[in-house]
Amino acid sequence: MNKERMKMNTRREMLAGMGLATLGLVGLNAAWSKLGSTADTLRSAALGDVTPFPNVKLITHEGETVRFYDDLVHNKVVAINMMYAQCAGICPIATANLLQVQDMLGERVGRDVFMYSITLQPELDNPAGLKRYAERHGIGSGWKFLTGDPADIELLRYKLGFFDREAGLDDVKENHTGMVRIGNDAVNRWSMAPSLAEPQQIMATINHLDPKAIHTHITQG
Repeated sequence: MNKERMKMNTRREMLAGMGLATLGLVGLNAAWSKLGSTADTLRSAALGDVTPFPNVKLITHEGETVRFYDDLVHNKVVAINMMYAQCAGICPIATANLLQVQDMLGERVGRDVFMYSITLQPELDNPAGLKRYAERHGIGSGWKFLTGDPADIELLRYKLGFFDREAGLDDVKENHTGMVRIGNDAVNRWSMAPSLAEPQQIMATINHLDPKAIHTHITQG
C-alpha cells in the first residue's frame, strides 16, 4: 500500500513538473487562445503587429519612453519578470534573487543580457515610484523597471505567458510574479526559470541561451 502511495505521489509530481515545463515552452501560443475568448479588445490591438511581441509603448523607471519589442527585445538576450511595488510576498525575494543574478552577470548586463521588470500595477506604479523601488533594493544600471498603459501591460502579460488558465487564480496578481521569462530573440529561443530558484539556476538558464557566454567544463581531480 505504501508503495502504491509513493507511485501516486511521484506521478503527481511528474505531472506538475510537466505542466510547468509546458507553460514555459508554449505560453506564448497558449496566451492567444485566452486573449481570443476573454480579452477581445487586447487581441484586436495586436492583430496588425507582425513582431513576436506587442510593440507597445512603455516608460522606464528613469522616465524614458521605449517600444517593448523594437527597443527592449529585438535581437537581444533578455530576462523579464513581472512585479509591483506594493507586493509584500514573492516580489522582494524575486528581486533579491535577480539582483544576485545581475551581480553575477557583471559587465554583461546592458551589453549582452538585458534585464526588465514590468509592473503588474501600472495604475499605481509610475516611473518615479518604480525608481524609488529600484533604489530601495539597490538595483544597478542595466536593469530597467517598466510601466505603461494598463491594457498594454495586460497584453504583454498574456503574450509573455504570465497567466493562469483558471480565472480565479489569474485574478491574483502575486500569482504572476513567480517566474522569469528568459529568451534570445535573435534565434527565437525562449525558456522560463522560477524567480525563487537559486540565482545560479537562473544564471544557468541565461547562459544556456546567450551565445556570448563562456562555458567551461569542470573536471574532478
